[in-house]
Amino acid sequence: MDWTTKKVLITGADGFIGSHLTQGLISRGAQVKAFVMYNSFNTWGWIDTFTPADKEAVDVVCGDIRESDILKHALKDVDIVFHLAALIAIPYSYKSPSSYIKTNIEGTLNLLQTGLDCGVEKIIHTSTSEVYGTAHYTPIDEKHPLQGQSPYSASKIGADMLAESFYRTFNLPVTTVRPFNTYGPRQSARAIIPTLILQMLKGTTIRIGSLHPVRDFTYVSDTVEGFIKAAETNGITGRVLNLGSNRGISIGELASTLAKIMEKEVTIECEEDRVRPPHSEVNQLICDNQRAQQLIGWQPMVYLEEGLSKTIDWFEKTSQAYKSDLYNI
Repeated sequence: MDWTTKKVLITGADGFIGSHLTQGLISRGAQVKAFVMYNSFNTWGWIDTFTPADKEAVDVVCGDIRESDILKHALKDVDIVFHLAALIAIPYSYKSPSSYIKTNIEGTLNLLQTGLDCGVEKIIHTSTSEVYGTAHYTPIDEKHPLQGQSPYSASKIGADMLAESFYRTFNLPVTTVRPFNTYGPRQSARAIIPTLILQMLKGTTIRIGSLHPVRDFTYVSDTVEGFIKAAETNGITGRVLNLGSNRGISIGELASTLAKIMEKEVTIECEEDRVRPPHSEVNQLICDNQRAQQLIGWQPMVYLEEGLSKTIDWFEKTSQAYKSDLYNI
């Protein structure tokens, strides 16, 4: 695909994966519109940290994914949409489930309907491995049942089903990518790897939730490449693609690996406030990425230890931007 001929909209461009994807498409010469959350401070999230050249290359549109009017404006003359805007913090979904319905489901409905009305060429919709819930079998392929084990995962299942329904009902050209646990520079401190790194940078007592859950981690540059390859590939409309490493590691083992890389002697404590409700905890997520390999030629290139080292280096330089003393749900 010649990206220099494409006009692209990225919702959630101000966030972790979205900001990396924005830069990845700028580097390929795409004409990028970055849809960011409107706020009175006129801040653009991680786009504010871009180089002057990258900032100049992106057209920032401030708005709210829950409002269709601003989406009609943002989608004007757009060829390809990457839909990443979402509420993602699982603990907060226990406190405010309705906000997840409004943003993740109603927001996705707005995006799909407006994309249909505007006749976009392709939509890449973002799912999450959390929709699978605790694995019935591993590795998890795209045929695995979906289980809503938190209000967050239920809202993402709803969004995924809306995307599927618009493909089946209206022939909307939408493809769903389902990243497993992406990590790297700019990730929220609510996520487990930044939580561990920030605490290890400050002290020797590490407080986290359950140690036994197993996760499959993918470095952010690999996830971004998966998004881009999905957009470049024809013949996958209506499909779901897992993006993961096919390797699982428990949270306890992850903490020990980080401590070894950082050369830290730490004590790891399970803090009750950080533990999910028993029936909400997802115990095991390990990806089967064969479909992505076969259909779009994607597989991760960054091994976990290499990605963790890169992430540590970034957080060492940027930790002051985070409120590491607070546990924010």
